[in-house]
Amino acid sequence: MAEFTGSKKHTLMLDDRSRLVITGAEDVNGFNEETVSVKTADGALVVRGSGLHIGKLNLETGDVVIDGRINALQYVGGASKSKLSRLFR
Repeated sequence: MAEFTGSKKHTLMLDDRSRLVITGAEDVNGFNEETVSVKTADGALVVRGSGLHIGKLNLETGDVVIDGRINALQYVGGASKSKLSRLFR
């Protein structure tokens, strides 16, 4: 099992595949009706579906609410590693 390496805690709550509540988000990298990309401490979270729209966005508190038909959630990339750990890949 992979070890948790993120520095900032975030949570996901999916309600009926139609509403996703994210806490601890750092930024929204991009969005359209089929894809929303949210930056978290563990990498970019890509939300795929149809009719997606951002119902709430408050980056000061890290809250994002996405409404629409949600078909997939995927983390892309990972938390940034220390310079020392990158040396010994």
